[in-house]
Formats: sequence, C-alpha cells, structure tokens
Amino acid sequence: MIWSVGIGLLGLLALSLPVGVVLFLLGIGIDTFYSAFPLIRGLGQVVYSSSDSFLLIAIPFFVLLGEILVRAGIAKRTYAALDAWFSWLPGGLIHANIGTATLFSATSGSSVATAATVATVAMPQADRLGYDPKLFAGSIAAGGTLGILIPPSINLIVYGFLTETSVPRLFLAGLVPGVLMAIGFMAVTALICKVRPGLGGQSRSFTWGERMAGLPHLIPIALLFGVIVGSIYRGWATPTEAAAVGVAMAFVIAAFHRAVTPSMVVEALLGTIRTTAMIMFVIVGAYFLNYTLAAAGLGRQLTELLENLGLGAYGTLLVVILLYIVLGFFIETLSLMIATIPIVVPIIADLGFDKVWFGVLMIVLIEMALITPPVGLNLYVVQGARSKGSLSEVMLGVIPYVLTMLAMVVALVLVPDIALFLANGL
Repeated sequence: MIWSVGIGLLGLLALSLPVGVVLFLLGIGIDTFYSAFPLIRGLGQVVYSSSDSFLLIAIPFFVLLGEILVRAGIAKRTYAALDAWFSWLPGGLIHANIGTATLFSATSGSSVATAATVATVAMPQADRLGYDPKLFAGSIAAGGTLGILIPPSINLIVYGFLTETSVPRLFLAGLVPGVLMAIGFMAVTALICKVRPGLGGQSRSFTWGERMAGLPHLIPIALLFGVIVGSIYRGWATPTEAAAVGVAMAFVIAAFHRAVTPSMVVEALLGTIRTTAMIMFVIVGAYFLNYTLAAAGLGRQLTELLENLGLGAYGTLLVVILLYIVLGFFIETLSLMIATIPIVVPIIADLGFDKVWFGVLMIVLIEMALITPPVGLNLYVVQGARSKGSLSEVMLGVIPYVLTMLAMVVALVLVPDIALFLANGL
C-alpha cells in the first residue's frame, strides 16, 4: 500500500490537479480499496474538526499583515535603506536582497510572498547596475525561503497544529537558524563575488549621513517583529492574538505612510482570501487523507518498514532527510508537510528526537524544496518578476544557497541546541 499511495500521489500531481483535490481523491481511493469500513461517511466530521481550531485563525491574519505591508510600499523603503548599509560588501545589492527578505520574513510568514515582494522591488536594479542575472535572481529566490523559518511562520503554525507542539517554542526555535541561514547566504555571496568580482555589479558607496537617513525606514518592520514575537514570548498573547495585533499595527503603519485607500484595503483582503482558501483546502484534504491512511494501517506499515531497516536512530533520520529532499523536487511545500507530518513525526518522536527540533529541521528541508526544480515555487515567482532571461538562470543561481541549506541541516543534526536553546528557555 505504501508504494501505491506514493505512485498515486505523484501521478495525480502530474495531471496538474489542485493539491487539495489530489489529497481528497487519494483518501477516497484508500477508503475504497484498503479500508474495511466506509470512511467516507466520516468526511463531514473530519472536515469540520480539521478547520475548527482557534490556532488556525492566525493564518489569515499573518497573510493579511504581509499583504498590507507590500501594498503600503514598506518593501521599497526597506530595500533602499539596506542597500545603503550593505553596498560596501562584495556583492553589494545582492546583500540587500537577502537582508530585505530576512526582514519581511519576520512579518509575512510566507516564503512566496516574501520572494514576490523583494523580486518586484529588486529586479529593475539588476540590469541597470550590471549584476550577474543568475546570482542576483538566485539570491532573491533563496532569501524568500526564510519566510517559513523566521517567526512568525505560517508553516510552523501548521506544524504545531498537526503535531500538537507549542507554537511559541517553534517560533523561538526557528529564530536563530533563520538568522544564521541569512548570514550564511550573505557569506557565500561575498565569497563568490570576492573570487569573481564581475558578478557583483558596479561598486558604489554611500555616506554615513545617507545610511543614517535610511534607518527610520527599518523601524516599522522591527517594531512589528518585536510586538508579535515579543508578546508571544512574554506570554501576553497567543500566536493568533499576536497576529491580530500585528494586523492592526500594519494598518497604522500604512496609514502613517498615507497608503490606506479603499482600493488598497480591498486588494489586500482579496489576496488574503485567495491565499487562506488555498491553505485551508490543502489542510482539510490532508486531514481526510491522514484519517483514511491511519484507518488503513499505513502508519503502522511505514513504522515497521523503517524499523526493519535496522539503521538505528540517526540512520533512520538520514533516510527521512533524504526522503524529504527527493519529495521536495516534486511536491509543493505545504502539501509535502501536511501529507507527511502525521506519518513521519510519530516515528521521529519514538526514536527519541525532540519534535520542536525536528520541526525546524523539516522547515529547512522544505525551504530547499522551494528553490529546487521542477516544482520550486520561488523559482517561478522570481522568474515571473524578470523582464528577460530563462528559468534555467534562476535555477543555476540558487545552487550556492542550496548548499548553504544543506550545511544548516548538517549543523542542526550535529548541534541540536542551535534550534533548542531559546525554545527550552521558554
């Protein structure tokens, strides 16, 4: 049954069916061929119970927060400010790509939204200043992946919901690895552009006065991050409540910049509805699939398969890591998480690994899936913002950043406290 489910999943996805539809069809197929009971009769209860959660209300709030900031023009001001501070490094404006993506990751919670925001602002600069199109585009795609690791992260909220793990602890666990990843991206960029200066575009310099003048444009992002994550960490608000406060503050910031108009509000709300509907459809479909898989005994079969390999805890963990890398080539990231978490996480927990730590490790692997072809969403988002060039250039440009992510995976396995030392202090 394990292989038939895997083949069915890949086959239906290859037909370009919506992921939520694929999950429901697989669940119905398992119910028809492998279950002794008519599980379809429980569909209504499964759909209701999977969406009846206070925690999930945080998802539309965080999506709306990102929509407001993008449409209020905060991204453009943030990008210009970071350009002034990072221009002296080898690679210049590429570091502004990564820095802006890092800051917006700390507010939007979405990798695709982060990549789209930075790409829209940054791409016009690449040709004008002579940057290598591959590395420039690759840095935006890779920087955008930080949106699902640095809190507040929609994917971490979903992970916490599915595994009954503390979301505040997950947020704290993702903070240090996310910052280290951003530093790693900047370090590998500087190294490449030091060895091959022609890739880094024109050398530019800014006065200290120009740099200091840009600092006020960083305050809105810093303030939002401090309020959202700080209130969760201090126990003043749940993730859902903090998200609501963040939306209110985002509206105040947008109003301060005179960006709140009826059309802007309508566009932000419509964008939020579209994104949230997609996420919830996938969650509900995955819940029904997991319900049928559990009833048909797939979880038990997979556990027995891994145990019979006789690889031990770390050997089994390596198999799981390789599994996520391979599946990440073919399956959209949120779908991959939701379809595998209920099966994989209990096995990992039984082996003695911390669920919070594994959540961060999984997110790093999911980040890789965002920038690896053929399904890497951020590749297509960045390519869509380019005025010329091929998708293959973006694919080549992300290679150094994929290697950086692999290094982070190794570091998390060897030193789990990278993710846990803040979370264990909560």
